[in-house]
Amino acid sequence: MKNKNLPSGTRDELGVQAEVKESIENKLFKNFRNRGFRKLTTPVLEYSDVFQPLNADNYRPYQLLDDQGEPLVLRPDLTLPVARVMATTGVDLPVKWYYGGDVFRVKKQLSGSYNQLTQAGIEIVGYRGLKADWECLDVALSGCREMAIKNVTVELSHAKFVAVVVDQLGLPEATGDSLKQALFNKDLSKFDSLIAPLKQSDFGDFLQEWPWLFGDFDQVMEVVDRLPEIPALQPIISDLQSTAQFINEMYPDDTVTVDLSIPSPQQYYTGMAFRGFTEQSADYLFSGGRYDDLLTNFQKVKTSAVGVAFDVDSLVERTALPADTPQSLIFFNDDQWEAAVETLAKTPNSTLCLTNDREAAKRLAASNGSQLIDLTKQVK
Repeated sequence: MKNKNLPSGTRDELGVQAEVKESIENKLFKNFRNRGFRKLTTPVLEYSDVFQPLNADNYRPYQLLDDQGEPLVLRPDLTLPVARVMATTGVDLPVKWYYGGDVFRVKKQLSGSYNQLTQAGIEIVGYRGLKADWECLDVALSGCREMAIKNVTVELSHAKFVAVVVDQLGLPEATGDSLKQALFNKDLSKFDSLIAPLKQSDFGDFLQEWPWLFGDFDQVMEVVDRLPEIPALQPIISDLQSTAQFINEMYPDDTVTVDLSIPSPQQYYTGMAFRGFTEQSADYLFSGGRYDDLLTNFQKVKTSAVGVAFDVDSLVERTALPADTPQSLIFFNDDQWEAAVETLAKTPNSTLCLTNDREAAKRLAASNGSQLIDLTKQVK
């Protein structure tokens, strides 16, 4: 029967794995609170208009209708609901929020990805400047340390780098858009044909290496130095360099890379973006960045904002699960409830045995490899 099966892309979590996940979320939340962040909870169901700014290819939501025929979705993202809250409640700025919960995204069948993901993250709203970006990175990397995850690679990028460079090339708008798409898709044949008229220009040397402009931070910056002076590019480069230095000083065991040949993670991003990885998996541990246009989707006033979110499921995958040790069973008579609860409180990893039959309790303990604590023997 279909109704006994899970929907595609979902899963059950139980026992040790579910408990480890809960423990990880609690550690993250404690860290957020210790840094002065306040809890914000938003509903799983939202109007679909809230998520219009999302890239539909990566964030296809589950859709349904309310009783008025208005389109609703299971939230595919937790950042835009924060923007909705900020725009509709009139909260005084600046403010620091933390959140946690599941998001739902319809992935391609047989992709191997889950449609239900658990995130925990922070949003800093109302602060300009690198300090807010750095706090997000510090929270993210200290959280990895809390989970005993070492040798994290932080990949930096910037939402405006590609657009600023393309604007300097003097290309027609349609040609510039085609160049960006070829760059993002790593369509080298098309990219080479589009830059052919520019190979003898001041940008020629840089353009020929642009599709490979990712990896070691210092090596990438050596290529960027070949660009002619572009005033609009200087603050972008300065922010990337300062941030790389910040990470190297605060977390010398971690690695900083940069990718300046990829699109902005979302169209509302306006500044640096960052992701954290480990060698064990290509899935990110955390991701985030600056999106000063975040609230303009809900109001006319532009507000500075930056955030970062952990992929809690990825953290669970990188955590060694403890052995599922059998619980001690406490067997007791009906009139021994108080004594049974007292025994429960002082006996680690124990549970009340709710059967009324001693022999049944013995069989249950034997089947689970559990110790049986028989309080009825204490009754004379």
